[in-house]
Amino acid sequence: MTQILQELKTPQDVRKLTVRDLETLAAEVRSFMIKHVSKTGGHLAPSLGTVELTLALYHVFNFPTDKLVWDVGHQAYTHKILTGRRDRFATLRTKGGITGFPNRFESPYDAFGVGHASTAISAALGMALARDLDGKKNAVIAVLGDGALTGGEAFEGLNSAGDFGRNLIVILNDNGRSIDENVGAMSEYLSKLRLTPQYNRAKRDVEHLLKSIPHIGSKVYRTASAIKDGVRTALVPGGLFEEMGFRYVGPLDGHNLPLLIETLSQVRQMQGPILIHVHTKKGKGYLPAEQAPEKFHGIGCFDVKTGECPKKQGAPTYTAVFSEALQQLAAADQGIVAITAAMPSGTGLKAFGERFPDRCFDVGIAEEHAVTLAAGLAAAGKKPVVALYSTFAQRAYDQILHDVCLQKLPVVLALDRAGLVGQDGPTHHGVFDYSYLRPLPNMTVMAPKDEAELRDMLATALSLGTPVALRYPRGHGVGVPLREGFSPLTVGKAEILRAQGSVALLAVGSMVPAAEQAAEQLEADGISARVANMRFIKPLDAELLLRWAHDEEVRAFVTLEENMLAGGFGSVVLETLADEDALLPILRLGIGDTFVEQGTREELLALCGLTPQQIAARVEEFWKGLDD
Repeated sequence: MTQILQELKTPQDVRKLTVRDLETLAAEVRSFMIKHVSKTGGHLAPSLGTVELTLALYHVFNFPTDKLVWDVGHQAYTHKILTGRRDRFATLRTKGGITGFPNRFESPYDAFGVGHASTAISAALGMALARDLDGKKNAVIAVLGDGALTGGEAFEGLNSAGDFGRNLIVILNDNGRSIDENVGAMSEYLSKLRLTPQYNRAKRDVEHLLKSIPHIGSKVYRTASAIKDGVRTALVPGGLFEEMGFRYVGPLDGHNLPLLIETLSQVRQMQGPILIHVHTKKGKGYLPAEQAPEKFHGIGCFDVKTGECPKKQGAPTYTAVFSEALQQLAAADQGIVAITAAMPSGTGLKAFGERFPDRCFDVGIAEEHAVTLAAGLAAAGKKPVVALYSTFAQRAYDQILHDVCLQKLPVVLALDRAGLVGQDGPTHHGVFDYSYLRPLPNMTVMAPKDEAELRDMLATALSLGTPVALRYPRGHGVGVPLREGFSPLTVGKAEILRAQGSVALLAVGSMVPAAEQAAEQLEADGISARVANMRFIKPLDAELLLRWAHDEEVRAFVTLEENMLAGGFGSVVLETLADEDALLPILRLGIGDTFVEQGTREELLALCGLTPQQIAARVEEFWKGLDD
């Protein structure tokens, strides 16, 4: 650690530094960040791009009295380093360490928690309204970047903030990307703004010209809004932000500290909602990240000299298996189309888009739009597959219900990163989808036990002609052989893996291999266990369930799921048995009523009691209690 960064004791110390000191500090922060993220992994490229912007904000404003809201949160590593977490930065995204996103429970400087996108303007406006109600004068700043402005809630916030007219600063950190390159009309609009730096200069010249008219100049300027709007529209297509009630400033070089400090100092004195358009380079200051920002958006451990990650041996990832299977199915069926919400690389659709460019649609960070777009495609006879992370699909719940299920449209939701996802923590764990999807009429919900079954489930989903959710975990498969072709499954039918035993382990998805291992340990300890890969959360294989419930050998059921227990797979089993008056003692294993912290997936499974050894121990304890 070099001198200036080491000597900073509080964030307020940044306000005392000269511009030259701040430029030195920016280099130190980058070096510090790269060193530590290379060991922990993390969202390196987004945070490298906001170093100067963050330093300028802390030089001009007085946080936490002033309020700073980040969107998306993975731009905020410099913010964390400056706000008392420098000495703990080596624990970033590790179990018990500091989180990878702003977290209100971690620091008073984290004004609002955020792990998803497009929320900052709404939250910041709420803070501004509360400030005014309390008669306070503090500044409220929202920083949007990495495609956050492609999300619908950002526009709802802009619309409302412009209408209310309160003092609010929105900084658009425009790096042209979310993970992959940004898409859509807004991205094109911002590109035009970046290429039109003369806009603000021309606007000031028009103002000066009108006011200089003898005797009537000021009156002309005040009343010539139509002329001014016409000039603005001619210079910048639409004048979108100012039409929405914001005073637009920019575009600025987001790595020019003197310019940023001067602009922020002036804006601090202005009234009303203001939008500052800042142009930055994702991955700035680290050549491998500048050259491959999508790779370093969220990266594991890497070699600082080369930027290369250690190659992982073993089975392909579930994402890769899904990607290849979808391409094979689409090659045989021209009706299959794919949709992603700013995640072509993360969801495996990048290769699909390269192979079928006319049948792959990236809509930006707009999951609600993605799902209804899919519904429209389905209504017109296509077979859309919407590839989303499970945690992001939550944003489209209303659309899944009303636009897909209510109309019984054949939309396939491919939910990647389902279950515990590791170091990104509670904002990203996909542990709610069983619970929120299974109540929806017309919806089929399935989860594969391995990568081979994922292929067959995808083929099954595309053959049904009804709404389907297919959820699968992050990371590598279990290593089973992948055969050629597809074998569609019978909907609502489980797979019996062990047919005999006095305790029945009913497992679904990622918990099936754990159930098999637990059964082997139980067998060694003198407890015979049968195992079923239930495959379908909805419709459940009620026939198997009731048959085993009436089997005299079976004394108890154990359900296993990598999902919340509330309303999840175990709840389906309980409801089914209760409805048929066939209840037996049941032990439900899954995730309790809590938000699970960050850590490796293995650490979190252990935290939730879902390793094979823990499962066996819980079953043994439960079994002994049956005789008490």
